[in-house]
Amino acid sequence: MSFDYGALDAALAAAVGDDQSLIAELRTAFLDSAKRQVDLLHRARCDANWQYAAWRLKGLAASFGATQVIQLAEEAANGAPGEPTVLRKLERAIVAIEDHRD
Repeated sequence: MSFDYGALDAALAAAVGDDQSLIAELRTAFLDSAKRQVDLLHRARCDANWQYAAWRLKGLAASFGATQVIQLAEEAANGAPGEPTVLRKLERAIVAIEDHRD
């Protein structure tokens, strides 16, 4: 799966302009929040908790323009709690964003 960083980068630049330190801070805040939601997905044992974490992750990703994470969160929301395939895809997507540097 390839990742489109342009939307995330464009959203961050649109929010703060050329302030690279603020962009880095917002990227870190996004990643921390996304990791928290994925952790909640890992720990979800019922449909309601799974759905809640998936929709929170989707909303977070939409706020930052992280299109692949939006799609994967949607996939999670439509899946069964603990679905290992979607959890691995989400983890890989977040690591890829974390490792991506301009």
